[in-house]
Amino acid sequence: MIAAPDRTPLTRDFFDRPVLEVAPDLLGRVLVRTTADGPIELRITEVEAYDGPNDPGSHAYRGRTARNDVMFGPPGYVYVYFTYGMWHCMNLVCGPEGRASAVLLRGGEITEGAEVARKRRLSARHDRELAKGPARLATALGVDRSLDGTDACAPGNSPLSLLHGTPVSSDQVLNGPRTGVAGDGGVHPWRFWITNDPTVSPYRAHTPRRRRT
Repeated sequence: MIAAPDRTPLTRDFFDRPVLEVAPDLLGRVLVRTTADGPIELRITEVEAYDGPNDPGSHAYRGRTARNDVMFGPPGYVYVYFTYGMWHCMNLVCGPEGRASAVLLRGGEITEGAEVARKRRLSARHDRELAKGPARLATALGVDRSLDGTDACAPGNSPLSLLHGTPVSSDQVLNGPRTGVAGDGGVHPWRFWITNDPTVSPYRAHTPRRRRT
């Protein structure tokens, strides 16, 4: 008999560690999104680490701005950014405060509230595709810039929180280059995912966008 996931909330201490420790340790944890339509729960299956000043692929590589301010801490907060003029992506900030590191949530399995997620992801052919990719994940959970700066470790009725879930053993975790990252940051093998999980998104190398003529 498979044991039920541990529903103990993750504390700020969990996130107050180097990003390359936190990122693989998030696999198997449960993200809870509270909405007016009901709760949605997602088992995290794929992530990417971004390490601020040491990482050319990070939004914070060149310093603090209004857009990336949340990345500088405290740990345990949610950083949401808008990309390509149409999609939101969700990150969890890691410590120490002032370091500007964060983990991008790239994929997950909706374990509760799939009926709510389906209404937001009408193009998904199967439930395994509801949160398969960072933009799909944010869309399925109803995450946008209004949730930027949310404290995921706050007690009470936070719209986003993390539960202990069922951590994944190291022999079930793979890592490789991050998806779509260009330049020097593209070589870092800082994408982590659960082996053979159907909700993990396919790897795609960076492809330069052509300017419209």
